[in-house]
Amino acid sequence: QVQLVESGGGLVQPGGSLRLSCAASGSIGSINAMNWYRQAPGKQRELVAAITSGGSTNYVDSVKGRFTISRDNAKNTVYLQMNSLKPEDTAVYYCNADIRKRFSSSNYYYWGPGTQVTVSS
Repeated sequence: QVQLVESGGGLVQPGGSLRLSCAASGSIGSINAMNWYRQAPGKQRELVAAITSGGSTNYVDSVKGRFTISRDNAKNTVYLQMNSLKPEDTAVYYCNADIRKRFSSSNYYYWGPGTQVTVSS
């Protein structure tokens, strides 16, 4: 089985920073794209940041210049550094990854359970 587990969420004041981590484990052959999504109460889940296996990145406009996605391929881990946080960043943040299991010829997208980020004074 393959599992994704996020960590690093919490309560932070506006203007503060948090660093989220997501580690993939299990029978992993290869990992392609790794992504961070978020879902605020009453809103649809949205793609926040994405990174390819080669390190190319993409961000939703609302976080450009404030969030940075990175990955450590040796550790099968993706990070999201979030700076200058705003109340509107409050959401559950989910890790998502395109993974090929060992001995498999197919890729699937796996999800973590999510971690809560709350930005409030």
